[in-house]
Amino acid sequence: MTTATADLALDLKDVDKSYAAGWFKKGVHALRGIDMHVGRGEVFGLLGPNGAGKSTLIKILMTVISPTRAQGTMLGRKIGDKSTLARVGYLPEHHRFPEYLTGRQVVEFYGAMSGVSRADRKRRAADLLDFVGMSKWADTKVRGYSKGMRQRVGIAQALVNDPELVLFDEPTDGVDPVGRRDIRQMCQTLKDRGKTVFLNSHLLSELEMICDRVAILVQGRVASQGTIDSLTTHRQRYEIEVASDDSNVNTSLRAALGPWLRADAAGSIAGQLPSGEQIDVRLDQPHAPAMVKIATADAAKVQPLLDSIRAARLTLRAVRPIRPSLEDLFMEAVTDPTTGKTLAPGAKEGA
Repeated sequence: MTTATADLALDLKDVDKSYAAGWFKKGVHALRGIDMHVGRGEVFGLLGPNGAGKSTLIKILMTVISPTRAQGTMLGRKIGDKSTLARVGYLPEHHRFPEYLTGRQVVEFYGAMSGVSRADRKRRAADLLDFVGMSKWADTKVRGYSKGMRQRVGIAQALVNDPELVLFDEPTDGVDPVGRRDIRQMCQTLKDRGKTVFLNSHLLSELEMICDRVAILVQGRVASQGTIDSLTTHRQRYEIEVASDDSNVNTSLRAALGPWLRADAAGSIAGQLPSGEQIDVRLDQPHAPAMVKIATADAAKVQPLLDSIRAARLTLRAVRPIRPSLEDLFMEAVTDPTTGKTLAPGAKEGA
């Protein structure tokens, strides 16, 4: 990502965190040189398995813990600068609010801690509780809230200081489908207002729906980052499904695609376009129609094959572009290519 530092909400370089060995435990290298760039006004998703270092990174940004080393900036100021936190909103993963306070009192309390004036925090508390759908329960004590209601109030308190950057650590944890939809809409609204939203979540489908860009963290390192399209370009393809009404569909399809096909030693049928993209063919089988897969995201390159199939009087049932999902990217990142096994969640010192 070649973006000027002034256009970045987060510009992290070589962020490292090691926990020293104790009497009863070995040392842990939690973060191993994180480089990450988050543009202003975007929704950015951070994902990774348990133990990958996601919450550790967020706590470093919030100065809850100190890094072993770190370079870079947050909102244009050096990482660890306390004054920057006045421009940041934060929802921790395992937040706890005093049970005897009401939702309104919680938001006002955090507003006071953030230096918001009394008049402003009272006004903002009312507006924010309405924004998160908690106006009806604003004066109900927290002890009577469900997990989802607590999450909504948590989002409200994170916004009470009108931050430029919002860090949400598992915002949809324990929230029902309606609540997750509402939180997605809140994130989109915050983006529309020019704020940067940094999300850490295990719900990959949620991130895929709202994030402009993502980073995948594995064993304390950034395995990949970028838009989902840019991360999947090499795996996008088109699939052509051919109807099997004709008993000679296999022969006809072979003939139609003859200029592009070859049979390999294993007997499978494959080939390539003149520009080099791979073609794979699955012939008609019981309960599975004939299928042609072309390893390209360029619709123009698929047209000659479609023309040949039509010329052979075969019926096209479907032509669809296929893009790997965020879950596919995630599983690829956390799987050891040599063994096919999922990588260990963390990494011990010296590993």
